[in-house]
Amino acid sequence: MSIPGAVSVPGAELVLKVRDLAPDPKTRVIVNCAGRTRSLVGAQSLVNAGIPNPVAALRNGTIGWKLAGQALDNGASRRPGAVSDAARTAARVDARAVADRAGVARIDASTLATWRTESRTTYLFDVRTPEEYASGHLADFRAAPGGQLVQETDVHAPVRGARIVLVDHDGTLPGSVDAGVRAEMTASWLAQMGWEVALLDAGQAAGLAVAAGSDKPPRPAPPESQGIAPLTLADWIASGPDEVQVIDVTTSANYVKRHIPDAWFVLRSGLADALAAIPSSRRIVLTCATSTLAWWVADELRELLDDERAANVFVLEGGTQAWLAAGLPGESGEQRLASPRIDRYRRPYEGVDVPASAMQAYLDWEFGLVAQLERDGTHFFEPI
Repeated sequence: MSIPGAVSVPGAELVLKVRDLAPDPKTRVIVNCAGRTRSLVGAQSLVNAGIPNPVAALRNGTIGWKLAGQALDNGASRRPGAVSDAARTAARVDARAVADRAGVARIDASTLATWRTESRTTYLFDVRTPEEYASGHLADFRAAPGGQLVQETDVHAPVRGARIVLVDHDGTLPGSVDAGVRAEMTASWLAQMGWEVALLDAGQAAGLAVAAGSDKPPRPAPPESQGIAPLTLADWIASGPDEVQVIDVTTSANYVKRHIPDAWFVLRSGLADALAAIPSSRRIVLTCATSTLAWWVADELRELLDDERAANVFVLEGGTQAWLAAGLPGESGEQRLASPRIDRYRRPYEGVDVPASAMQAYLDWEFGLVAQLERDGTHFFEPI
């Protein structure tokens, strides 16, 4: 959903793209998101960078637009074009000045190597778009598009007081086309939020390993379990419910969207209670979207069963996605919920079919954060 006529520009790219989108300094620029946070951060980024245009944040974003009775666009795909040389040059100067005002540090590969040997946590993030990241990136840097890194810092960097190092390039070309601006602006906000943040400029990455491909979070090896192929499971299911019961530990939203016929939805945290609702069978097969989680749940399930049943716990290799990819049938809906659907809070800005009361309650809560920050002496936020 979007405001009619709006152009999609990720928050960290606003300073980079705005001059080409609004070349006339008299053109008013209005920044919006679904609610308030990213629109305020985006608008203030343009102000901090000294953009000559008049700038405003759309109060309450698409939620406010809908509550005012206005119509939203759905399925829009408007994106800005390539950045001109003049806009890029000006954006680099402006963004660097903002980062310097915020006290952002600049390091080289040697300093980075030293930090990584210390006991203090150091997060490494590449703030470019997912597409750019997949085409090539510094091997040890995780993908975290700048606007979302500022919006959801606790998701990306859960260790409070850690260092954060940002890059805006793939490490191969000192003069990467759009290098710098997004990292400078992202770092400026993290610094204002109290983080110790540093930039590794494109010219300082010599000798660091590069890689390609989409971001994949590091995961420990799961406990060993018996795996089975989708066609084997299909044969077991054909023998009847006394032969096998399938337990799906994916999110409830994924389960309702598509699951293996006759599979039971079970919350990992409610596994013991859910077993009471599932008929007994000779075998139990665990799955989720890819079985990444299912391998971990298998050990927990065995601990709840007697020895004979524990020996007949299996994990579907490749999960439900592999089942469907094999041409086997799927079904949708809430047919067998052995656990309640309490695993996810749907935020009021995640769709256009949310009750108006929920939207307004969210806005009231978010606006109330201002007073909460005034009472809270531990937020460390210091605007430039």
